[in-house]
Amino acid sequence: MINENDILDMTCLTREQIAAIAHHEHIDEVSAAELGEYLMHLHHGPQKVQAMICEDISEALHADDLTRARGLYAALKEFVAEHPEALRGNG
Repeated sequence: MINENDILDMTCLTREQIAAIAHHEHIDEVSAAELGEYLMHLHHGPQKVQAMICEDISEALHADDLTRARGLYAALKEFVAEHPEALRGNG
C-alpha cells in the first residue's frame, strides 16, 4: 500500500521544497508534492517553483523569521543546483 512518505519520495523535489510549496499554496504536503511534480514538467514550471520558494523567503524575512528564511534559502540553493533550468529566462 502506498503511504504519504511514498508519495513525497516519488517526486523530483526534496521534502523542504515540497514544504515550501505547501506553505506558499496553503495546501497539505501530498497535494504540494503533486503540484510540484506537475509544475516541474511544464514549460517554465521550474521557474514557478523557484518563484514560490523566493516569495516564501521574502515572507519569512518580513516576519523577522530568520530561521525559516535560512531553511528556505537552503532549499532554494539545493533546488537551483538540482534544477538549473529554473534560472533560465529569469532576469
